[in-house]
Parts: sequence; C-alpha cells; structure tokens
Amino acid sequence: MFQTLRRQLLPSLILTVIVAVVVGAIYPLVLYGIGQLGWKHKADGSFITRDGVTVGAANIGQAFSDKSGNPLTQYFQPRPSATSPTAYDASASGASNLGPGDPRLVGFIPGLNAVGLDGSPSKTNPFATSADPYCVPTDPNGNPVIAPSAGQKYAKNPDGSYVCDPNTVAERALAYRRLNNLGPNTPVPVDAVTASGSGLDPGISIANADLQADRVAQVRNLPVGTVMSLIKQYTIGRSLGVLGEPTVNVLELNLALDRLRS
Repeated sequence: MFQTLRRQLLPSLILTVIVAVVVGAIYPLVLYGIGQLGWKHKADGSFITRDGVTVGAANIGQAFSDKSGNPLTQYFQPRPSATSPTAYDASASGASNLGPGDPRLVGFIPGLNAVGLDGSPSKTNPFATSADPYCVPTDPNGNPVIAPSAGQKYAKNPDGSYVCDPNTVAERALAYRRLNNLGPNTPVPVDAVTASGSGLDPGISIANADLQADRVAQVRNLPVGTVMSLIKQYTIGRSLGVLGEPTVNVLELNLALDRLRS
C-alpha cells in the first residue's frame, strides 16, 4: 500500500512544483521581460509626467473638476465614469449595467416607465420640471427615487420643483449644454452622457471634443483654430485601422493646452 501511495503521491508533488514554477514564476517573468523590451512605457502603466510629477495615465481617465465637483471650464471634460464612490477609480472598474428602460439611466418616460406619486404606472411624469420632462426625483439625501410610495419625502428646489437625479441621460445632457453654451435642441454625443464599459475610458469622441472647443478657447482666450488643431493632434485612430472609433485623449489634450501658456 505504501509503495502504491508513493507512486501516486510523488509524481503529483513533482508535477505541482513544476507547474507552480512555470506558471507562477517563469511565465510572468517572460511576459514582463517582453513588455519591458518592446513596450516599456505601456507595460509600466503609461504614466504621464509633467515637470517631474506624475499627473495621470494615458489609458485611464480622470476628472477635471474643482473641490466641489464642478467641471473646470478651461479644460476639456471626459465622459462620465461609473466607478463609485470616486470617479475613475481604477480599483473599482466597471459599468453601471442599467437596462435601457431603467429610470436611473433614461429617466421617467411617459408610456415607458413613468410612475405616479403612489408608485403606480402613469401616463405622465408627475416629477417633471420645465427643464427636464423625464426628471427622476431624489430624496433629501440625494438618492434617486425610482419606486415612489405614499409618504415618500423628496428634495425640492426653492421654486418648489423637484430636485432631479443628475446622473440620468436627460440631466447629463442638460448639464452638457449649459457648460458648453449650446442651444436646447443641440444633439449631444452619446459618450458625453454615458459611462464606458470600464468606467475608466481616457478618450472622448471627436464630436464631443469639437462641441467643447469653443468654450475652452473662450475661457483660455485662444483662437478656436488653435484648439481645433490640438484636438486633431491628440486624436487616436481606430485600432488596426478598422476597430472602434477615433477618440481624443482628454488628459494629453489638456496638458497640451496648459503648455501653451507656460
């Protein structure tokens, strides 16, 4: 019995050690070496430095806002991030996974998902405001109320209108138009109001960048043509020439804008 056990156990132990060494040590070291030799910058995280200080990474988005979370008008703004509680948190990468009819994404739409004050289906949106007909109200703590019920408390503005959840597509579109001084019917690029699948995408569409160009140029007192030229300079083409859509790297573009005044 001991001989049989040894014949089975010893090869198993040897194989386990071999696999552990190959998969746990040799394979990672080979990949690390290839990365360092061929793509050192990318393998090390694609970090971007300015005056010797690391200011971000080329492949991870970041917010350009003040301490209160308001967008800084002198910078191009990235697409929304789905990571929580901090935007563009690489340790919490992920999408919202909200369905196309979820009011937290599209708002309360009459005939689709609108509900009354008692939570029953409604032909109208009782929470609509003059600016946002799809308004999803928030409670006093700022949480969206998607299942109203009797006695529910809501946050309200000084004029008595409901405070709408700022993270719906409708509210993001309103905020985008206000920030960029656009007309109420100006089409808004989808990447300006929705988060990416990772929540970390560093780029925006060319259409999104173009709509922000006038605002950035005005705040920085630059010719619009100068800003548009930088957009073209920091546009990244399709992968392999055919995959995906061209994007503009927001961090690199904003750093280039800062260099113009330095």
